[in-house]
Amino acid sequence: MNPLVLSLLILSLGLGTTLTFASSHWLLAWMGLEINTLAIIPLMAQHQHPRAIEATTKYFLTQATAAALILFASMTNAWITGQWEIQQMTQTIPTTMLTLALMLKLGLAPAHFWLPEVLQGLDLTTGLILSTWQKLAPFSLLLQIPNLNSNLLIIIGLMSTMVGGWGGLNQTQLRKIMAYSSIAHLGWMILIVSFNPKLTTVALTMYIIMTTSMFLTLKINNSLDVNTLATSWAKTPVLTALTPLMLLSLGGLPPLSGFMPKWLILQELTKQELPLTATIAALSALLSLYFYLRLSYAMTLTMSPNTTVNTALWRLKSNQGSAPLSVSIALATLLLPLTPALLIL
Repeated sequence: MNPLVLSLLILSLGLGTTLTFASSHWLLAWMGLEINTLAIIPLMAQHQHPRAIEATTKYFLTQATAAALILFASMTNAWITGQWEIQQMTQTIPTTMLTLALMLKLGLAPAHFWLPEVLQGLDLTTGLILSTWQKLAPFSLLLQIPNLNSNLLIIIGLMSTMVGGWGGLNQTQLRKIMAYSSIAHLGWMILIVSFNPKLTTVALTMYIIMTTSMFLTLKINNSLDVNTLATSWAKTPVLTALTPLMLLSLGGLPPLSGFMPKWLILQELTKQELPLTATIAALSALLSLYFYLRLSYAMTLTMSPNTTVNTALWRLKSNQGSAPLSVSIALATLLLPLTPALLIL
């Protein structure tokens, strides 16, 4: 892709998200979401492959449907109340419609079916943008809406954590596994967004850090399915030794960073007198942990025959992107001691 065009698209991605962040008017927020969608579509379709074009088409149709529903819900609220401000979304029906539209944009269950298929058709760099940056604008709107229906959000959150766990069990494609991992993590955030929005922000930050480190690792190893993980030892032995820590952090095991948001979310749910919800969420995390462990086993405890990969090549190769990867790995594994500072939220 032409560097000038690429720069323009990346700037448009930033502009769309920033516009949604800064807006207090529904029309401006909707415009930011649309700029975001239109900016990433050429990035998704840059590889002229039928699978990429199919993924781009699915993404466009899904996001257009969600954007139309958001515009309809905000117009309905303005018709009833005479207010276009995001903080004035006080009517029950428009708020419910808007919540469902944002769930569709984020890829939460039961509107999650597009996400694994779309992510599977993309390269890892665009998949990283879709899994991290594209979640920010819808979440910023969700955090601004008053009077969210907590029962609806709990149902959607529990469905997402369970679907994210069950869906990833029988997958061999790493991009689909990361898609189901995304669904499960977003489900955890949705559970407490109406009780403690600051904690949701913490969980979203940790999710972005862990997902970034995992995508960068897969990109450096050029791994797209479970079978190719076995060649990782020959390519990047140091990185391969650290990857299980990232995977277990994604699964939420102590003493890694990923344990912190799950711990605080379960604590918040218990404070809100929702022990059954907390129990179901904790048990559903075991499903995700299973396929993270399976990836760890495939990557570190199996070795491919040294027929196609020269084991000495890694010593001479300098990987681009190793600095952001180093930072993201450190953050994805070592942030648990910061938990006391977050308990005051």
